[in-house]
Amino acid sequence: MKIKGYALGIISAVSYGLIPIFILPVKQAHFSLDITLFYRFLFSALMIGGYLLYSKENLSINKKEGLILAALGTCYAFSSELLFLGYDYLTAGIASTVLFIYPVIVALIMFFFYKEKLTKLSILSLFFAFTGVIILCLKGKGLEINYAGLGIVMLSSLFYALYIIIVNKSNIKVSGFKLSFYSMLFTSGFFMIKALVGKESFEIPSTAVFFNLTVFAFLTTVISTLCLVYAIKSIGSTPAAILGALEPVVAVMVSVMIFHEKFTFNLFIGISLILFGVILNVLAGSKKIAHS
Repeated sequence: MKIKGYALGIISAVSYGLIPIFILPVKQAHFSLDITLFYRFLFSALMIGGYLLYSKENLSINKKEGLILAALGTCYAFSSELLFLGYDYLTAGIASTVLFIYPVIVALIMFFFYKEKLTKLSILSLFFAFTGVIILCLKGKGLEINYAGLGIVMLSSLFYALYIIIVNKSNIKVSGFKLSFYSMLFTSGFFMIKALVGKESFEIPSTAVFFNLTVFAFLTTVISTLCLVYAIKSIGSTPAAILGALEPVVAVMVSVMIFHEKFTFNLFIGISLILFGVILNVLAGSKKIAHS
């Protein structure tokens, strides 16, 4: 069961790391980001909703569940919005990597507010992952960090961390599919309101853009979110979050191979430290299982 949880965590991270493939062409085409995100989450909700109808699952929710799901949608919306805003300041690979600070935030919130113990291996894995992120932020010869970009993407991290913790701690009694359906629906609603306020057009300019949005929704949202929800339920918030370290590794590989971002020594060291942190985290998790 635990191995399945780790596998789902890895699949979630890899699919989420593919975001630059879809978002960078949208930015270059000057297509509205709010509209892009609205369709991304709407199409995701429709795909998951279709499955729920097919499996004859009851879609009704009570008021408390509605509030929790709305909070999840809002957290996800802010996280997405801030991450893509961060792409204006940092390269796609580095922005996606800085987003990875969220496991550190998850682990710290769980430690301070929920008194979840941090093992020595967990602390060590967080240290390596965090150090890797810092190294990726460095540019030029000195300790030059784009603070605006760093701050924006760290805020994105905070909202993503809150999403993970709410899923884990709300004890919401709905299936992973239903949870994902409603959180995507509320997220698309957030961007719809934002686009309406900004008087933006909802027209999709071409079938190519429509296809891009559909694949974008399925790969980076449906697959990523469902796997993450089931990984959290199986192995808990902190291990699932630290496995997310693979997201930036994938994003950096995409940025280097497809968008010709320079593969610097900093990138190599940063990714290596992050991967080392992930391996340590899996070891820490397996040790916990052995003792329980």
